[in-house]
Amino acid sequence: MLAAVLVLATLAGCATVTPPAAAPDPLARSYAGRLAVKVEGDDARSFSAGFDLQGSDVRGQLALISPIGTQVGRAVWQPGSVLWQSADGERRFDNLDALAEDMLGEAVPLAALFDWMAGRPWQAMPSRPLSDTEGGTGFRQLGWNVQTARISDGVIVAQRRLPAPTLTVRIKLDPP
Repeated sequence: MLAAVLVLATLAGCATVTPPAAAPDPLARSYAGRLAVKVEGDDARSFSAGFDLQGSDVRGQLALISPIGTQVGRAVWQPGSVLWQSADGERRFDNLDALAEDMLGEAVPLAALFDWMAGRPWQAMPSRPLSDTEGGTGFRQLGWNVQTARISDGVIVAQRRLPAPTLTVRIKLDPP
């Protein structure tokens, strides 16, 4: 009996710990779907995964899910702190930009994704509408062209050409 209790206690110690609930965020949103990141000329840094994004650019979490449905990793953030949890352990970052830079070797504005998935520019930074030569429907923000022509189908495509290499993020949102 004692051995069974010890085994259960050990297994419970391996379980994923959920951070304590924080005060509700009035800007909190939730999105799920598929995400593909392509780094031109570098297939090793390109990837595709399912995702579950909750919260806001200030406080939230992002889970990445493999094609077979297992969680690859999870980022949890709040002001001044980002925790990345994966099978390789936990890593801490100062902000979402530092997490993206470390994981992809490229700057991807993760904080802006909440607004971009809603088909609008991130409120924290300036933007402008795309010209016809830039792809038409959408906006330009933080050096990215965000195309929203297929937002009604849940498709958003964001592309950054400079600095090289070209980086493309394709998002297909699950229906609500």
